[in-house]
Amino acid sequence: MHFEKHCWAEVNLDALVHNFQLLSRHAQPATVCCVVKAGAYGHGDAVICRTLQEAGAQWFAVSCLAEAVHLRGCGIEGEILILGHTDPDYVPELIRHGLTQTVFSTSYAQQLSQRATGLPRPISCHLKVDTGMGRLGFAARHPEEIPHCAAELAQCYALPGLRITGLYQHFAVADSTQPSDEAYTKTQHNQFCQLQQALEELGHRPQWIHCCNTAGLIQHPEWGMDLVRPGIALYGCNPSAEVTLEGLLPVLTLKTVISQVKTLAPGEGVSYGLHFVAERPTRVATLCIGYADGYPRLLSNRGICSIAGSPAPVLGRVCMDQMMVDISHIPGAQPGDEVTVFGGPGADSLNQVAKKADTIPYEIMCALALRVPRVYRKQGQVVSVSEYLNKI
Repeated sequence: MHFEKHCWAEVNLDALVHNFQLLSRHAQPATVCCVVKAGAYGHGDAVICRTLQEAGAQWFAVSCLAEAVHLRGCGIEGEILILGHTDPDYVPELIRHGLTQTVFSTSYAQQLSQRATGLPRPISCHLKVDTGMGRLGFAARHPEEIPHCAAELAQCYALPGLRITGLYQHFAVADSTQPSDEAYTKTQHNQFCQLQQALEELGHRPQWIHCCNTAGLIQHPEWGMDLVRPGIALYGCNPSAEVTLEGLLPVLTLKTVISQVKTLAPGEGVSYGLHFVAERPTRVATLCIGYADGYPRLLSNRGICSIAGSPAPVLGRVCMDQMMVDISHIPGAQPGDEVTVFGGPGADSLNQVAKKADTIPYEIMCALALRVPRVYRKQGQVVSVSEYLNKI
């Protein structure tokens, strides 16, 4: 398969399947729900989800209705859980596509019920409780809230047009091993278990109960319950430097090519603001990538790319569509040569890019622009190319 080698992201599907299988073994006997929101964390959800489905994935989680419907259009047949809000006016779409909607409050449950009443089938719903994340969910942050929360959840079972199939919550600091954070995570888990018990005492035990994100799964596989929801680990990254799962393989590598090579004389500068000025004769390669493609401008004068495995430091400011690197020590480098921007030998890892940009790998992944083709490889061979812009 052909694509223009301008700037592209290579996605290793073998590594993806390896990570899914590793997480599935770690989660046993719980089932893995693959979190594929935000275009599978920037990797491209169509190919990622089809690959995971072929590898045995039965559950997927997305952020919104549009993402879920898109997956159905891509041939994803498994269960799809929408983690966020869906406008009640779109209840017919939820039912038509066989989607599972998160319900996070009594008023929202009532709105969905009113819209679903009289339709051929009920909406499948998972009840979301807030045990300490402070985001979406029925309030269960303190022991005194649990009885009232359980009663609210029980009322949802009586609403026409809703079929309650799950119950879940989300950890806030499970990616930290600080004693206070570990205590907070355990408190969240205990609150959730107490709520589950209170709901069962009212006669309701959902089929799918889940509380673990990636960090929760790594730290506490014994909390797996029925489902676990790993996201970042599927793509080969650990949730933090403190919480790690041995054996994960990186999935994404960002690449570009050299467009021009020039030599700066001592005293000559490069890029906006001339924040790099050569102190000696310096061979400089201009690359076909910039912050509009998703490479952070914060890596100006800090990032490390690589050419044929040799490090090539970023010189000066990263521009919107181009940037420059030092190739003085790579005499053979010339226009057209492939450059690993991050994720390969000699270049910054995804974690290093995130650290230098004072952010997290999640944001770096999600920031990859749509104009950057995703090139998918199996056993080293290109098997698919996903391009947002028209193919040339």
